Amino acid sequence: MAKEKRYSRVLTVAGSDSGGGAGIQADLKTIAANGCYGMSVITALTAQNTLGVSGIHVVPVDFVQVQLDAVLSDIGCDAVKIGMLFSAEQIRAVAEGLQRHGVQRIVLDPVMAAQSGEKLVQDEAIVALRKHLIPLADLITPNLPEASVLLGLEIRTSAEIHEAAVELAGLGCGAVLIKGGHLESGDCDDCLYLAGEKRTVVLPGRRVATTNNHGTGCTLSSAIAANMAKGLEVEAAVRSAKEYITAAIVAGSAYKIGKGHGPVHHFHPFW
Repeated sequence: MAKEKRYSRVLTVAGSDSGGGAGIQADLKTIAANGCYGMSVITALTAQNTLGVSGIHVVPVDFVQVQLDAVLSDIGCDAVKIGMLFSAEQIRAVAEGLQRHGVQRIVLDPVMAAQSGEKLVQDEAIVALRKHLIPLADLITPNLPEASVLLGLEIRTSAEIHEAAVELAGLGCGAVLIKGGHLESGDCDDCLYLAGEKRTVVLPGRRVATTNNHGTGCTLSSAIAANMAKGLEVEAAVRSAKEYITAAIVAGSAYKIGKGHGPVHHFHPFW
């Protein structure tokens, strides 16, 4: 009798993007493209396309809890990626649920605004993220604006990125990846700080001339979670995911979809 196969399972807790380029939709595409079984807990429904967000419908906290318990009590997961959480109440509920089910390998992408500038969280949620979720995370993956909001200061240079990563790690997470795509200089290097080793890794990046960059943060964090679900340690998971997202941006740059910022090509290894 053949031995039963086992999926590497990744749960994404995030908002839905009706345009398909970011949020839950991007997460599930990425998880599948990286060889894992994806599941979802939807925290908000957004009406959006390549031009921006035109509406947000927040999922009630009790139904977020019901989704989380339904998935984790039966299927379980090998890693979780957390994206958009609209309110402090949602954040506390998710944190309590993850602890209740003993979830490990947590990647937190602290989504605060859409790329087009629309605010996606309440102000109180920032405080709750710092208190309830960041201390549970094995890795957090803020971009420069998100790291600036979490720390209450403006980050503008590569040196300041390193200092910010160390300070964010002081909130209790295992590692911090600050993405350098918003640097005003020509560089877009990422900074990974591994708190347990007190070690910083600079991950060089190159800019791709394209407007198809919607959902890059969601895609990167989901790819990292997928790699961790398959057994990679944080640094190796981040390096592999960075290769994936870079190739997805390059491949996606050849396409035209919508009138604004299009998506990356999540399935570039296959077609």
